[in-house]
Amino acid sequence: MIVKQFIAALLAMTLGVPGAYLFGPALPSPAQVPAGQAAWLADPTRLPDLSAAPAATVAAFFAGLPQGRAEELAGTFPDVVGNLDGAPAELRYAANRRQSPRWTGRQILALDLRGDGRIAEVLGDLRDATRVTVLVPGVDDTLANFDTGHGGVLRRAPAWQGRQLYARMRADQPGARVAVVVWLGYDPPEGVRREAFREERATAGARALDRFVDGLVVGRPGLAVTVVGHSYGSTVAGVAAHGLNERVTDIVAIGSPGMGADSAADLQTSARIWAGTAPGDWTRRLPGVRLLGAGHGRLPIDPAFGALPLPCGNVDGHDGYFEPGSAALQAMASIGSAPAGDPR
Repeated sequence: MIVKQFIAALLAMTLGVPGAYLFGPALPSPAQVPAGQAAWLADPTRLPDLSAAPAATVAAFFAGLPQGRAEELAGTFPDVVGNLDGAPAELRYAANRRQSPRWTGRQILALDLRGDGRIAEVLGDLRDATRVTVLVPGVDDTLANFDTGHGGVLRRAPAWQGRQLYARMRADQPGARVAVVVWLGYDPPEGVRREAFREERATAGARALDRFVDGLVVGRPGLAVTVVGHSYGSTVAGVAAHGLNERVTDIVAIGSPGMGADSAADLQTSARIWAGTAPGDWTRRLPGVRLLGAGHGRLPIDPAFGALPLPCGNVDGHDGYFEPGSAALQAMASIGSAPAGDPR
């Protein structure tokens, strides 16, 4: 019976897309080739293939450069350095301002102008922070609507959501050394269609998220990280979980269609798993199963999943988790600003 419900729900939400299209062979994951990599590798000074190097190796490379050479590389190859996990944050900010003047005055830690675009923005002082929350947005989010929200709805805008979370954290604990990174470093599905019910985009995003977090914590033994995934972003976080750096203490799933697993234990992480969904969020109606490559497993709000409950009783719909005054925003701020090991 549940399989029939699953098929019916998926077909209804995809507006009658044929089953062979939805459940057929997987599509290739979007290309992850770094922008500018070919020119970087063609440089006559024989620069290393940093796209394949761990973040720690990248950090060591930049630390060993003579004075002024790092800035020279950022000026010559801004699209490479601006997206290079393990490179110094200030150097990446400068490289990304060079890529596009639109972002002058903002702390952009990653910027890829190709296709739908990718971006990561830092709120707060990343160098001083002892706690960093990485917010992973979901379906329909792009570089073009990063500030405005898809469909022109501001509360859907990743940049706006990150600002609400950072403001709440600072208001609750004014002296806390915290930062928020809004990480749109993958290519989310376009609409609630085939790719949204499958995990190819999540798998590609998970690889990028694992590497990004490694870059955040390299050389920072006291830094602790929380990952918050909204909607399909929670699927990315779930698929990434087993590969995330051990400094990730908490993973929060809000409005989640599933985390690519049937239980918190299946995520294979030592991080605490939290989950919450608004009473009127449409993801509650999804059957928590996987079938022929479609679906994302048991909903993490199901008690059988084993996640810690995140209060969402006063959240309005699928996009209201970051509204000022929402219980979910308060809880996420508390988790993200708590000292590592705090049982809250």
